[in-house]
Amino acid sequence: MQPENLAYALSQVVHNFGAVALVGGTLFWLWPTPNQARARAFAWIVLVAWGAQIASGILFGLISLHYYGETPDLGAVAMAALLLKVSSAAAGLLLGAWYLWRGQGWGGGPVKRLFQAEAGLAALALTAAAFLRWFS
Repeated sequence: MQPENLAYALSQVVHNFGAVALVGGTLFWLWPTPNQARARAFAWIVLVAWGAQIASGILFGLISLHYYGETPDLGAVAMAALLLKVSSAAAGLLLGAWYLWRGQGWGGGPVKRLFQAEAGLAALALTAAAFLRWFS
């Protein structure tokens, strides 16, 4: 077994479970009706999931740098997808942190819109991931 393949695979496991937690956490909270009493708990799940996405994404580049001395050479489509993923992750992380820091007294409407935005960012990041994977 090649150690770089094991490192990539383990990073991918973290990345995949982070994606599941993002999409599942946001949609589970929203469906069938938003559960206001559990909003902060689900916001923590989403925040940790964004953190896992960011950390494992950085780790992919570091693994390449360690084993090959360079990061992957990305074409225009893959680079655009990576930028979209990074932007989505940063926005999702900041949005979740902002809610946990300042959203204690928010009513149902703003909290619902927050989770809808988080779900949209997660879907955008997942879509970009497919393009990044197949165009790199």
